[in-house]
Amino acid sequence: MADRLLNTVLQYYQDVHDAARTEQIIGTTAHLLAQLSNPLNLGILTSQLLTARAIWHNPDGLRTSIRIISIYNTAASRVREQEKEKNAGIGLRGGGGLHCEDWVRAVVKGADDRSRRWQHLLVLTGALMGMENDDRRSLTAAMRNTLENAIVTAANLALETHVQDGHLAAASTVMALNFAFPLLSEFNRSQVNCNALLPIIVRTITTDEGFRDGQFLEAIARDISGTLDTVLNWPANSLSFRALQAMDQRPLMGNMGPLSKLAGFAVSQAQDTGAVLAAQQELLNFTGTLLNLWRSLPFSDVDPALEAAKLSSETAQTTWPALWQLLRKLLFGVVAILQAIVSRSLLDPVMINERTAPAISSKSLHILRNLSFISSHGGNNAFQVYTFTYMASIDVISRHPPACEMYLAETRPQAPVMLPSQHCQRTLDLFFLNLAEHLPLSLSTNACENLVLEPALAYISHDGPMTRTIVELFEAAHSAILSVLSCPQHSPLTVRMAPFYILKLFESFPRHISPRQFRLAFKTVMQIVSPPFPVAAINPDLSETLLELLRHYMANASTEPLPATLDAETGQAGTQQAEDLLSYQSSLALALVDSLPYLPLPIVEDWLAIAAQALNEIEDPGLREPVKRRFLDILVSGEMDVERAAIGVNWWGTRGGRESVILGRTSESLMMSGAIGPERSSHL
Repeated sequence: MADRLLNTVLQYYQDVHDAARTEQIIGTTAHLLAQLSNPLNLGILTSQLLTARAIWHNPDGLRTSIRIISIYNTAASRVREQEKEKNAGIGLRGGGGLHCEDWVRAVVKGADDRSRRWQHLLVLTGALMGMENDDRRSLTAAMRNTLENAIVTAANLALETHVQDGHLAAASTVMALNFAFPLLSEFNRSQVNCNALLPIIVRTITTDEGFRDGQFLEAIARDISGTLDTVLNWPANSLSFRALQAMDQRPLMGNMGPLSKLAGFAVSQAQDTGAVLAAQQELLNFTGTLLNLWRSLPFSDVDPALEAAKLSSETAQTTWPALWQLLRKLLFGVVAILQAIVSRSLLDPVMINERTAPAISSKSLHILRNLSFISSHGGNNAFQVYTFTYMASIDVISRHPPACEMYLAETRPQAPVMLPSQHCQRTLDLFFLNLAEHLPLSLSTNACENLVLEPALAYISHDGPMTRTIVELFEAAHSAILSVLSCPQHSPLTVRMAPFYILKLFESFPRHISPRQFRLAFKTVMQIVSPPFPVAAINPDLSETLLELLRHYMANASTEPLPATLDAETGQAGTQQAEDLLSYQSSLALALVDSLPYLPLPIVEDWLAIAAQALNEIEDPGLREPVKRRFLDILVSGEMDVERAAIGVNWWGTRGGRESVILGRTSESLMMSGAIGPERSSHL
């Protein structure tokens, strides 16, 4: 019966059929592979299958290759079950009766010279998966090692001839290796020709069988109707959305995680460093094209905070989430490969030298910048692989000042610097500012002023509506400025810019930044302009001048509780507990208290008394309590060094500090009648 069915199938192999008949032929082939008892017939069936016009005349891309792997995987599993039943005395139930190893030998012999090496790889991979997947252990160690060797040999030969064999051959080789890789021993993995595999796997991921060089975005742009002034609509019945769904359902897309790991292995094991550098350049070209295509989409101007108002309900509920699911998959795949490249660049002597290292780190940062429109959306960059890649690249480039200046000059916002209206450009500027925060120690003072301070000051001068993205930009700009001001080698610039920055800080608060952000920024500046920083030697009065400015603003500060402010740290308008409610006045008082551990020694006692006075000027007990609690915490928590703590103890015990803070009585009430108090002069 099986022999007659074999003859029928072999006849059907010779012609091209419709889809239904082709599926029937494939199903019958899988049945025969498990039922035939003659090894010669198994070899003939395999040999004919790999050259059958019915299968290969109009191949359905990678799906055809996946079917071949699946056929042999299924057949091998059935043969294994039949042998297991036979050994248990249950009977063959119509099976072929071949032992697992005999079946494997017969199938391997069928992968002959009539077919291509990449087709052999499909058969061998399916056989290995069916016999050994899920820790089945159906083969002896010797036979399994032989089969693994055959897979690696077929893969290497296929990699050598992929240009002649075509794109399908290359993609099929990558996919088969991806399936077989977890089952290969460490030794056999090491025998894979990673020099040839790496460029093929990167191109496979980025081109037709993968993300199609981002061309799906171009198709989407043609199907979007409406404008940002109205509502954008991308219908679910559009050709571009159906194409997006079809692309996302391709075999390679469903295996992007394992494929990225395989690419990472190829990066780490490639003998030719040039292949690794070429792979990085391929990723740079791909992400650059992707960014340009995204910019052409009307969607690129949609701020996430305004999606509900800018997108139609169909788009927001159906097509938009599907697009971002695909983009996240793209981000994770590319960054996983890039992480392997960055890791190797830290160890490879060819990549870590003074000439190559800055170029590699610069390209890595350019790739991450190109992907920032994805990574900045919804916390998509919050995964360990991204963080390592980003921080390691910064660490390398920061050791090369010329490379730092060149990168910042290439990516800085265009002059004249102003807040861009396009959301996509804002994400690029956010990436720039976050990166610039890490580089002032490596930059000259002029470079810091031109490449960091100038763009950052433009953002902290923003006076428009605040969204989550604007808040993040605002905080990034403040952080970049503080990073420059805190560098000792830029002290002359700090002396010149600190008062101006503090004024900008007061202009921003409380409308654009939260009390937490204001206190952190003011405290940082006070630390920068106080000993032992060089700024204190250049301008000893600067710290007290800034405190006087703070005190000046406190004189007319509002006592009304502040509304909840959008905070980039939490990503939302925080709801404060009743005891944590703050007013403009109490926030300034907290900033003063926060600054006490950093003041020059001669003025610590004076400003302890002034801080206590500011505390007592807060009339509302609910608003005064957080300031009082923070004041006490400063005195006992160890934030002050030994000398300042000694001054604090003396002030608390003998200078009326305890009475001022606890009882609300000023130090003047503790003086003898006729005593002369210390005179203070303003530094404003």
